[in-house]
Order: sequence, then C-alpha cells, then structure tokens
Amino acid sequence: MTFGFVTAIDFIGTFAFAVSGATAGVRKGLDLFGVLVIAFAAATAGGLARDALLGATPPVALVDWRYLALSTVAGVVTFYRYETIERFRNPLQVSDAIGLGLFAVIGASKALDHGVGPVGAVMLGILTGIGGGIVRDLLVMQVPGVLQRELYAIAALLGALVVVAGDAMGLPTTPVAVVGAVACFALRFMAMRHGWQLPAATPRT
Repeated sequence: MTFGFVTAIDFIGTFAFAVSGATAGVRKGLDLFGVLVIAFAAATAGGLARDALLGATPPVALVDWRYLALSTVAGVVTFYRYETIERFRNPLQVSDAIGLGLFAVIGASKALDHGVGPVGAVMLGILTGIGGGIVRDLLVMQVPGVLQRELYAIAALLGALVVVAGDAMGLPTTPVAVVGAVACFALRFMAMRHGWQLPAATPRT
C-alpha cells in the first residue's frame, strides 16, 4: 500500500473518529476543552495502542502535528455546529462506522508491513478499529459500544480479514484496502439499520 494512500485513509479515519468523540462529548454537555480531549482520544487511541504493540515508537499520532490538528478542527466544528451535524441521521454512529472501517484496514496493513502474521494482523486491525470507540465511551461513562452494539467488532474483523486475505493471495494492496473498508462500513451500517447483533446475555433474577 502506497504511503500517500495510507496517510490519506489514516487522516480520514482520524477526522471521522474525532467527530464521533466530539459528538459524544457535546451530548454529555462537556465544555470545549472536554470535547477536544475526547475528540483526540477517540481519533488516536486505537492507533496509539497498535503502534505501541508493534514497537513503532514514538507513535505517529504523538509526533505528527496533523493528527492533533485534525482532531481539534473536528472538535471545534462539532462543538460550534452541533445542531447542523445532528441534522444528519445518527451522526455519531455513521462517523464511527467510517472510522471503524478505515482504521481496521490500516491497522491490519501496518501490522503486515511490520512482519506480523495473519492472525496477529487481524487482531491489530480490530484493535485499531475499536480502540478509539472504547476510550470515547469510557470517558463519557458509557458501557463501550463494542460490548453491546450491533456487530461492531465483527465489522472490524471483516475489514481486517479482507486485507489479510488479499495479502495472502498477492492482490494489489490499495484496491483490497478499499474493499475491506467498504465491507466493514457496509456491515456496520446495515447492522445499525436492521438491528443485527450477536446474542446478548440475559441475567437471571
């Protein structure tokens, strides 16, 4: 996968997750600083964990000022134009689904580039995709959506699997990454629309 393409999807995913984080912060009534903190955390937590596990230190989100700039812009726009953003249907979930697909793909791709095997690459793809959402939900004191939301981690798994399978078959990396991201987003979006989810635990009383 070319460096320019990787950077582009990483930045798009960063912005999308930052919007989801900022939206969650505004819904909880946080001040501007709080919204910006959650925007940055949601945008970078998955990538920070991935880079730390790969030994790619310092993590790119901490040394490249553009990640902070993107999350800040997303946070400020969401804070001051929240009503406009809310006019779109389910802005938090849609932006989260976009970030999920892009980050699952780039996480798996980066793991493969660092010599990680197929299973490990899939796991790191999932971690990159779901990490930001987990941190965002914890910061606003919610049960992480990955533990209860419709096919969240499963969608990330699909995106990462497409990338790893494409690499194993020697297919061109860029088209495979696009297919993986679209497949992840499509599954997540359809799960939201139709309520598809795994069986949930029913506590006995």
